[in-house]
Amino acid sequence: MVGVTQPVPLSEVRALPEARIATGVAELDRVLGGGVVPGSLVLIGGEPGIGKSTLVLQALAHVARSRSALLVTGEESPAQVKARAARLGPGCESIAVLAETRLEVVAAVLEANPPGICAIDSVQTLSSDALDGAPGTPAQVRLVTAELVRIAKTRDIAMILVGQVTKDGGLAGPRLLEHLVDAVVSFEGDDVRALRVLRATKNRFGSTNETGVLEMRADGLTSVEDPSGIYLAEAGERVGSCLFPAIEGSRAVLVEVQALVGPTDIVPPRRVAGGVDRTRLAQVLAVLGRHAGLRLGDQDVFVSVAGGARAPDPAADLAIALALGSAFRGEPLPGPVAAMGEIGLTGALRPVGHAARRLRVAVDHSVARAVTGPLGDAGSADPRPGEVVACTELRDAIRAAFRPREG
Repeated sequence: MVGVTQPVPLSEVRALPEARIATGVAELDRVLGGGVVPGSLVLIGGEPGIGKSTLVLQALAHVARSRSALLVTGEESPAQVKARAARLGPGCESIAVLAETRLEVVAAVLEANPPGICAIDSVQTLSSDALDGAPGTPAQVRLVTAELVRIAKTRDIAMILVGQVTKDGGLAGPRLLEHLVDAVVSFEGDDVRALRVLRATKNRFGSTNETGVLEMRADGLTSVEDPSGIYLAEAGERVGSCLFPAIEGSRAVLVEVQALVGPTDIVPPRRVAGGVDRTRLAQVLAVLGRHAGLRLGDQDVFVSVAGGARAPDPAADLAIALALGSAFRGEPLPGPVAAMGEIGLTGALRPVGHAARRLRVAVDHSVARAVTGPLGDAGSADPRPGEVVACTELRDAIRAAFRPREG
């Protein structure tokens, strides 16, 4: 007769210490909540050439200083890995490399000599002899990931899986792959800009609101401690420009919302949004026309967040409205103006969360005037810009933003 496992009350369960392994990449550690947890699986997905392999190699190089680190590569030869390591500088010599695509071989190596941390680059290149089908097929990816989960949990190995993405930007393979792992991190960027952004879409051991910003250089990826300085490289007294203090996890980041408005013969006019929610843009346009007298129904409208940043927060409504107003009037906002406030359908402004932190980052970048919705308890935040205008109506906020500066 098979023994039956008895349930145990939570009061009798011994909690395990959550000792994290720092990767040495400050922004990656921030997104993961302080580092990689032993026995967990972290899935990093991104487009080809974005720098996933470089990021993983830098993390392994740091961890290898204090514990064993293994890189399983199915896409590159050990010679290619060594060439990349040479570009990253010293520190990678202690990383063990295994060029293998058979799951059984990888599993045998991990079982025989469990490393402190292991990276699989990429999980879609592994396949099992127990299952027919080419590597990367849904069945193979499901089986491979499930086996890696078992090994990581039983051997207490911190494991990083590199995942490929589809043309639509989603992780290749079945959605089950995302459910099996403990954390899913997307690595975003493009070939034009050197900036790379890390976002956690799932994290069992931390927050999913954190965002990490890195810069790709000749010697590898470097963490950016103050992303606002890069995002505001083009900011100034320009037509169609307004600053917005966005919240990215535990920190506030100042970004620039840009707008362009022009007449068109196309019906319906174009509405193009980059880095902001297109539905909210349509709502802001409707409220501007109904409650602020800005008729943009026959105009092409383009709105984007400079530097490749994103501002999906409803608090960006007011910054979008002021940028559109500036573009429509052909008049720049007087001086650096930061705006934050959610716009209701009636034209009223609603309070926003983390107002004190948003005002603080505006002060750090010498913003003299902030136009906001109702502040509540954050109205006496210190430090704060020299002039903070809290408004309850969109019309009042527009007047306050375009009022000339004293002196």
